[in-house]
Amino acid sequence: MALPDTDTWRIEVPDASALDDVRTFAMQARTEMFGDRFERGPIPADLKDIPAVYGGSDGYLRIARREGEIVGTIGYRAYDHRFPQLDLRGARVVEVVKLYVRPDQRRQGLADRLFLGLEAYALANGIKTLYLHTHPYLPGAETFWTRHGFQVDVRDTDPVWQTIHMSRRLERT
Repeated sequence: MALPDTDTWRIEVPDASALDDVRTFAMQARTEMFGDRFERGPIPADLKDIPAVYGGSDGYLRIARREGEIVGTIGYRAYDHRFPQLDLRGARVVEVVKLYVRPDQRRQGLADRLFLGLEAYALANGIKTLYLHTHPYLPGAETFWTRHGFQVDVRDTDPVWQTIHMSRRLERT
């Protein structure tokens, strides 16, 4: 898969000085993606303590910058087995979260670049399974993840979220 020149974006681990900007970016993304499905309330726990959730052996967070501004994010965190309909026990599983690319940066390969970096890091750190969930009202999301080797495990039928649970085993080639 051809990816744009790396000079287009700088992908980095956010340092302490960037955490407020990461929170703001993530909350704006959440509002854009989910609109009224989420009440505008307190900052989610993972964004309150980014180093605790996304640091360590089961955590990963990267931001993409263009001309100094955050234009994309991706992360993973230890999967907490909160969905009883999934059978993801017995292997080291992380949940892929926060893949978001600012609309003016889409369709240029940034999401691919962010995911490929996450995948390489996960492989190097002994992660066995990547889990994520998405929704049919997020344009192109299921297609993107399927293209990256994820399979649909379960489709929830609730009328609000219609969550699509997906996973992918990681293996060295």
